Amino acid sequence: MTTNPVPPQPHRISRRGLVAGGLGLLAAAGGGSAWALDRYVLDHVEVSGASQLAAQNVVAAEADGTGTATASSYASDTATIKIRSVATGSGDDKVTYYVADVQVTDATIVKSAFAEDRFGENIIANPSEIAASVGAVLAINGDYYGFRDTGIVIRNGVTFRDSGARQGLALYADGSMRLYDETTTSAGELIEDGVWNTLSFGPGLVQDGAVIAGIDRIEVDTNFGNHSIQGQQPRTGIGIVDGNHLLFVVVDGRSKGYSRGVTMPEFAQIFTDLGAQVAYNLDGGGSSAMVFQDRLVNNPLGKGRERGTSDILYVAG
Repeated sequence: MTTNPVPPQPHRISRRGLVAGGLGLLAAAGGGSAWALDRYVLDHVEVSGASQLAAQNVVAAEADGTGTATASSYASDTATIKIRSVATGSGDDKVTYYVADVQVTDATIVKSAFAEDRFGENIIANPSEIAASVGAVLAINGDYYGFRDTGIVIRNGVTFRDSGARQGLALYADGSMRLYDETTTSAGELIEDGVWNTLSFGPGLVQDGAVIAGIDRIEVDTNFGNHSIQGQQPRTGIGIVDGNHLLFVVVDGRSKGYSRGVTMPEFAQIFTDLGAQVAYNLDGGGSSAMVFQDRLVNNPLGKGRERGTSDILYVAG
């Protein structure tokens, strides 16, 4: 295993033109595709000014120190972040991934932000754009909540959706993290228990420091346009070592000679090797992105271009 410095910033390309092109293709397909256009392309804004709404519910005040940063690390009164890249294997079996080791003094500086600061379906922006809009020090893509209309969505202490459907992840204001069954609880109960953010994608990867059995057979969605989350894929995930000590991991993939991607069990093993006690899989594929100090850290699909998504998870500066 070798470690390498964080690579220079790749070129960024907006996907707004691509979305517009897709809209035209669906429209040309005729009335039979109108439902797909409405469900997967057209904006459906449910809440505007979402970050301002959530800001009213901050549990603990943040220190306003400026912090210091280098090419691969950051330190302030509230957070310490260290980023490294790891390469294993060679040739077509090479895997490249990025690890952000995050320690915070206040769990509520680990936040979520929505594309265009609006909650709803099919609202997207590049992760770096969302990160810049909220002054994030570090960010990864989230669970792409806007692709679906189910799941419990609690962000920064505010409930945006309460429709349990799958295994979720709960991040608590006390700095802990737990896997849970969305169908056996409610958003209100979770907030009462101290949940600060939830993520709804999955599956859970690690429990009690061990890889969870059977994760190589789980599908998280069956709706139109969903691709299998199995196989060797680019991945994004989050884990916890202990209280207020988090791991953000992004694996690049689908790029021969650079990174093939990893299976779900391989992804879980990365987390256990890093000491994670709990870990959870987020949206992956071309959406997988890590942004640090306004730079795209990883190389999505080997092309250096981000893909629009509906949300990010980030560490506030």
